[in-house]
Amino acid sequence: MAEARPQLHRLARALGIEDGYESALDGRFVETSDATREALAAAMGFAADGEAEAERSLERFEARTDPPPLAPGRCLDAGAKLGGRRVFGVCANLYSARSRRDDGFGDFGVLRELVRHTAEAGGAFVGLNPLHATLPRPERFCPYQPVSRLFLDPLYLDLTRVPEMERSAETRRRLASPALRRRLEALRTDDTLDPAGVEAARAPLLAALHAAFRDASGSDADARRRAFARFAAERGEALRDFATFLALADHFEATTGGRDWGRWPGDLRSPASPAVARFREAHADAVDRHAWIQFELDRQLGEVSRLARGSGLALGLYADLALGSSAGGADAWSRPDLYASGVSVGAPPDAFSRSGQDWGFPPLDPHALRADGYRHWGAILDASLRHAGALRLDHAMGLRRLFWIPTGASPAEGAYVRYPTDDLVALLADASRRHDAVVVAEDLGTVPPGFSEGIRELGMLSSRVLLFERDADGFFAADRYPERCLASANTHDLPPLAALEGDEDLALRRRVGQIADDPTLAAARRERSADRRALVERLSRDGYLDADAAAGDGPDGDALAAAVTAFLCATPSLLVGVSLDDLAGEREPVNLPGVSAERHPSWTRRMHAPLDAIFAGRRARAMLASVPAERRRP
Repeated sequence: MAEARPQLHRLARALGIEDGYESALDGRFVETSDATREALAAAMGFAADGEAEAERSLERFEARTDPPPLAPGRCLDAGAKLGGRRVFGVCANLYSARSRRDDGFGDFGVLRELVRHTAEAGGAFVGLNPLHATLPRPERFCPYQPVSRLFLDPLYLDLTRVPEMERSAETRRRLASPALRRRLEALRTDDTLDPAGVEAARAPLLAALHAAFRDASGSDADARRRAFARFAAERGEALRDFATFLALADHFEATTGGRDWGRWPGDLRSPASPAVARFREAHADAVDRHAWIQFELDRQLGEVSRLARGSGLALGLYADLALGSSAGGADAWSRPDLYASGVSVGAPPDAFSRSGQDWGFPPLDPHALRADGYRHWGAILDASLRHAGALRLDHAMGLRRLFWIPTGASPAEGAYVRYPTDDLVALLADASRRHDAVVVAEDLGTVPPGFSEGIRELGMLSSRVLLFERDADGFFAADRYPERCLASANTHDLPPLAALEGDEDLALRRRVGQIADDPTLAAARRERSADRRALVERLSRDGYLDADAAAGDGPDGDALAAAVTAFLCATPSLLVGVSLDDLAGEREPVNLPGVSAERHPSWTRRMHAPLDAIFAGRRARAMLASVPAERRRP
């Protein structure tokens, strides 16, 4: 049958809007609707309300002159970098980790401690959540939806290691205040993360430290200011715009309650406007303070990175690159021309989320990226790899295609949009080699055919998660895992291993409505029991649990976690990631995908014990003891 809108369909295909996709639920082909084609074309700046308009848009698109495609390359070879060794590391949600002296948020001081514990255990890397700058609001905090992927979150700054602390009597006076000490102690001991509270408590301290940096005299102070000037020159206009955005966001939160630039006066919605220039001049101290904080964050993270390498961690810090940034954030404010409007990124319905997922942030426009020479993508990669020996790409399928959802539509009404894979990977490979860093692609979920094999051919490692590596006959044997991958028991979107010992996470999902009713909850509990039995069967069959431990109700949680660790370490996988949540025996997931912040505040669960107690505990000692000698640092 002839297409009812042939010009629209031609335009959509030229723009990379796919005709449809195969459902992960039932295998049927889900066709992209014409309404979705129109909405996605408009999001890229090509109107197509009627056939004549679609034809004109197609002519305009085809008349564009794009830069030539880039010469392709391979990412740094992980096997060669590791000298043929297979290794392990500890992966953590840093913000949730505790020390005995943090300010209620896992900062770079906590990271230093985690590096030390990992080095003592013989690990090769410390894996981290994205450290990108976020909005410090409990109802909106999410490391995977930052305001910028170019800069770091000020909440990670370790105030005790800021050099100006020794010079600032005002900061020390404020820290000695009983009221502030009580406030920080409450934040430190709370089981729920309060990013806004941490930011508010530290704001006057940061202001005093910046004043000390600005006003101090002497050779050391001069050297610090020269280093800051070099950093500012290196990061250039991007740093100036980011610092200006934060100063504007602070100003409007204090006056009108809005950090989202889409609600600011029109003449302040572009960094190039005269009004923004006037604001920057009038608030020069605030802009300088935000830029200085980035300088100090960069210095501290570099320090920790050198500590990790000096402590024997072959890969050092294993960074995480989020898929996108928020529509109301600094990246979109600075470069709105690169972001598609009227759409958001998500995932189609699948077994993980039967109604699909809308992640709420705008996609980068692939055609605008190409026309810009991929400068923004290159800057994001350089920022992410600046102090890292390995980089995880969240939802790496975005190198090939992303699922776009029109604003106001459900995920079922979305469609896939193709991206210039060869160009994106060419820049990624170049950055990987320049920074001497391994790339790990998170290729979980709805994966295009041949994608995982393709990324491994390009030098990247793929991801393999124990709970997904199974079929109708049970969990796969260790030798079924590929060599060129990072193997782990779970991810930040899945419950920790200790959840297999009970049903607290299932009860939580029932309370927030993700599990619809009690019969469905009962079925989920039965499925959980079956999963545990199947896992115990695999581990006992392969010799990681003895017969006595596997009999009856099965092993206790610590023994099961140790057996899982030994099993993963027996795979051919070059890297094995051991979760800090699993070492601690945490039971509640850090994230409930697809559940709104109003129903459940994902990303705000802090760990129950500080790092020193976790690593001294029976469970962590058993798990780490199960790592074979050949995976440990010599």
